[in-house]
Order: sequence, then C-alpha cells, then structure tokens
Amino acid sequence: MKQHVARKRFGQNFLHDQHVLGSITESINPAPDDTMVEIGPGLAAMTDQLLRTLKHMHVVELDRDLVARLEKAYPRDKLTIHSGDALKFDFGSIPVPEGQKLRIVGNLPYNISSPLLFHLATFAPQVKDQHFMLQKEVVERMVAEPGSKVYGRLSVMLQWRYDMSLLFVVPPEAFDPPPKVDSAIVRMIPIAQPLECDGEKLEAVVQKAFSQRRKVIRNCLAGMFTEEQIVAAGINPTDRPEAVGLAQYVALTNLLK
Repeated sequence: MKQHVARKRFGQNFLHDQHVLGSITESINPAPDDTMVEIGPGLAAMTDQLLRTLKHMHVVELDRDLVARLEKAYPRDKLTIHSGDALKFDFGSIPVPEGQKLRIVGNLPYNISSPLLFHLATFAPQVKDQHFMLQKEVVERMVAEPGSKVYGRLSVMLQWRYDMSLLFVVPPEAFDPPPKVDSAIVRMIPIAQPLECDGEKLEAVVQKAFSQRRKVIRNCLAGMFTEEQIVAAGINPTDRPEAVGLAQYVALTNLLK
C-alpha cells in the first residue's frame, strides 16, 4: 500500500513504538464485547492492537485517504468507519448494548485538543471511560490542583465532569514524524453525579475569572459578583483565580440568578 505522508493541517503524528502501544492497550484493558470508538486512528497502529481483543470497534477519521486505507484493510463486520470531523461527530449516535457505556480512545491532534475535550464532555453521561494521548502540557493542565501555575479553565471545567489521572509520559521519538514536545496518556472517568450546577453559567464564570489571572478574584469577577457574594461562596476576595477550587467556583455560579 502507498506510504501515507503525515499532514500538518490534520495535526498528524503517527505512533509506532510497540512498547508504548502495548502500555496504552494494557491501560485501556479492552474486553471483547466493549463498544469502543477510536478518534483519529491514522495508520491503525492502535486499532490493530485493540482489535486483537475486541470483536468490533468504531473509528472516526477526517482524512479521506486514511479512510480509504482503513476500508481496504478491515472488513465491515470488524470495523465501522465514521468519515468526518470528530469535533462535529455525534458520539451518542453509536449504538451501545443495554447496560453498557461507550469507551473512547485516541491520539488526539494537538491543534484541536481543548475544543474536542469540551465537545466530548457533552456525551459524558453515555461514556464509561476515555484514554487519550495528548500534549503533556495539556494533560498537566487538565489534572492540575488549585494553587498550581497551570491550573485554569481547562482544569476546572473538566474536573467538574471527570476524575482524571496522568498515566505515563510518551517521548517524541515514539512518533513519526516526532513532535517537538512530550506527550502523555490521560485516563478520564466521567463522574456519575457532578456537583449540581448550570454548565453554561459555570463556563462563563470560570472564563471571566481566568481571563485576567494575574488580578485578584474580586477584580476579575467585578460586574458579575459583589465582594459579599464572593465571600459567601467561601472565597477570599484577594485570592488569585488559580487559588480557587472547583467546589468554590460551583458555589459562586449557583449564586447567579
């Protein structure tokens, strides 16, 4: 088959290191009857690994040349290919047997990782778990605790919906072409009952808070909350946004009429 040249516009870096692939598969721990969907299968290195255990899986791929390769390589009873943009894909459209939930995996393109994670969060109630390869810096932001320099909007919004952990780091040489940064594997398990809150309002509060992260929270949220409301939510008005925990942001959001 003709060699595929990685395309920068799709953020393609193909994982080829067999040891890393084995470690990821071990972390995912697939069972034969799982309903698994892979985002961006690329040259199918991870797909091959998973199909050694899975009876069938789904993939979402934007690159039409790669879709054609996948169609030639796998029978339809083994692989269902969804040709399109993962940012627009309805993951709820994948049929899941009663009593099961969807499992999602993928080597996510770095250039769309944050918007894709937010898109996937809308399907969290239908998902059992997610295992993703991402830029290490992004994973560190996702799992950051309050007080960390990298704790921010991504941390708060994703921690509201998921329990997350950085599993291990993957070096650039595990890919072709090698990226200029380290990557990491993150495990994301949806929280069955997130803290009660309006997600859109929480997003608005967090976005405003972190838009001027060098200022104190009182000044960041001026015009949205009074100092009395900030105190009522258990927040020190002179703290910076990165010092405020998820539960406090939720309490603050719930004060909005």
